[in-house]
Amino acid sequence: MIKAGIIEIDVHGMRQDEAISKIEKEVARADRSVYRIRVIHGYHGGTRIKDAVWDEYNYHHNEKVLRVQSGLNEGITELILREL
Repeated sequence: MIKAGIIEIDVHGMRQDEAISKIEKEVARADRSVYRIRVIHGYHGGTRIKDAVWDEYNYHHNEKVLRVQSGLNEGITELILREL
């Protein structure tokens, strides 16, 4: 789902590799109008996907992702593509 410069991706119930693959596709197709990708991974079932997202994007492994930050709750991670 796209909301005014923010893409939301819900990866609940996916395996780590499926979730990262889906996120990577959205990052790759994000154009200049997108400044943030909100990954909704949940937290009641554990932190496997959250940890994988942080590991994959936190250390500039992808040139489009400037930084990673926690979302409004523990079940969300934000990928910041550009500053506003």
